[in-house]
Amino acid sequence: MTLTAAPETTSAYDLGPARALACRECGHRIPLAAEFACPRCFGPLEVAYEFPEITRAAIEAGPKSIWRYKDLLPVPSTVGQIANTEPGLTRLIEADNLAKALGVRKLWVKDDTGNPTHSFKDRVVAVALAAARELGFSVLCCPSTGNLANAVAAAAARAGWDSVVLIPSSLEQPKIITTAVYGGTLLAVDGNYDDVNRLATELAAEHEDWAFVNVNVRPYYAEGSKTLGYEVAEQLGWRLPEQIVVPVASGSQLTKVDKGFTELGNLGLVEPTRYTMFGAQATGCSPVASAFEAGHDVIQPQKPDTIARSLAIGNPADGPYVLDSVRRTGGQVGHVSDDEVVDGIRLLARTEGVFAETAGGVTVATAKKLLEAGRLDPDAETVLLITGDGLKTLDAVSGQVGPTATVPASSAAVRDALTSRG
Repeated sequence: MTLTAAPETTSAYDLGPARALACRECGHRIPLAAEFACPRCFGPLEVAYEFPEITRAAIEAGPKSIWRYKDLLPVPSTVGQIANTEPGLTRLIEADNLAKALGVRKLWVKDDTGNPTHSFKDRVVAVALAAARELGFSVLCCPSTGNLANAVAAAAARAGWDSVVLIPSSLEQPKIITTAVYGGTLLAVDGNYDDVNRLATELAAEHEDWAFVNVNVRPYYAEGSKTLGYEVAEQLGWRLPEQIVVPVASGSQLTKVDKGFTELGNLGLVEPTRYTMFGAQATGCSPVASAFEAGHDVIQPQKPDTIARSLAIGNPADGPYVLDSVRRTGGQVGHVSDDEVVDGIRLLARTEGVFAETAGGVTVATAKKLLEAGRLDPDAETVLLITGDGLKTLDAVSGQVGPTATVPASSAAVRDALTSRG
């Protein structure tokens, strides 16, 4: 079945079913290249495809990674044969304990902390690197709030490439260490993420062999998030959930999960049942949630001030498209305070044994708040996306948890401690 791209479109690159780049605003198409803005209207570009015939059985017989979906991604046909971090196929947890705590009939947690660098960013970077190699780049780069920095540095090391990673100097120390350990160039920049992103755009124009995954190869990079949607559907037995809550930073993840669900329905791989998209942000950086609440179509940039630094993008590139997705599906973009974020982290940990970073706390806390407000349907099957590991943001909970008691090495002291705990 052909989707978006005309069959006569040809390309000099082996990027699987990808046939062109199409503007999300005016629809203008250009050949596959390292471009991210439409030459006519400066709107964002995304990949247009001509998909082959594909079956559930063929996907299920594929690699235990995102490459089982390579026929739906803009990557070379040989992608699985080249050294890469092989992300994906993370667990989908039947979260009955959390469901009971929240008052939801059926709840699932998509736990993407199991990826190679413990966040969903391994997915998007793997796709970006595969495309960048085919497009002729040799250095892998990014501006990042942390998780992407880890993923780029690790993927470049695995591929034998150099990496250049730009981060805000205020980034959490664990994320700095877990990027620097891979040996690439790591530059801490004075300023917030939006300052770092502007610098990356300048550098991308100055260095022709540098692939900034979320700048000059962004159309390819963004497609990696579709694999979250693909996996959720496959792990549910090839069906779509009724509701899904997705953390929002740039907004690309939510829009691409939506796109992935739509593609599966169009290709006949799932029944195209109705689903509702919900976005989650921290109040201290909630430009998309604010626009949704105000009924606006334009995102007003904000200066980030939240512990959820991985979501702290004050001027999100895909913000308007998040609004489109949630409004089209009947959802909402909610936001929660930093205290609620910490409560969300602890609730998920004690009910399901999953330790999420602050972005996961945002997702859980937003779901709770939307349920209490009557926006999430407690009787609908719901999926929460947990996109990063709590070991990356220990500071968020370090003052809140610790030993139940400190006792002498005697059983009597243990009994006393247990008794006093009640």
